[in-house]
Amino acid sequence: MEPIPVPTAQEVRPELEFLTSRSSGAGGQNVNKVNSKVTLQWDVANSARLTPEQKARILDKLQSRLSSTGILTIVSQESRSQLQNRDLVMVKLDELLRKALATVKRRKKTKPTKASSQRRLESKKRASEKKQRRSGWQE
Repeated sequence: MEPIPVPTAQEVRPELEFLTSRSSGAGGQNVNKVNSKVTLQWDVANSARLTPEQKARILDKLQSRLSSTGILTIVSQESRSQLQNRDLVMVKLDELLRKALATVKRRKKTKPTKASSQRRLESKKRASEKKQRRSGWQE
């Protein structure tokens, strides 16, 4: 399986929609008055910047993060600054795209070593002998 090229968040930025809202949690007056929470929304299924293969892989791998209409939503409210939260959302999108489009290495099949086979047979032999000793016992 050959690797699928991974688009960056900057390449798909024209298709992204950023929503801002008030952040929750501690922070006092700043949190109560400023829209610092950033929500990124991206319609992956209708993206013009992705190949059909990329779309299929992203929709499959990130289906738990997609809404019922196929929109990917990422939220950040770690920072008190809207600009920093916007940057964090872009970093999260980059990471998600990289993980979703990464190719999984196939596992090479290996045979058990001679020593491990020997140990297995020895333990089976001991268990068998133990059970054989039980059978001849009379009251």
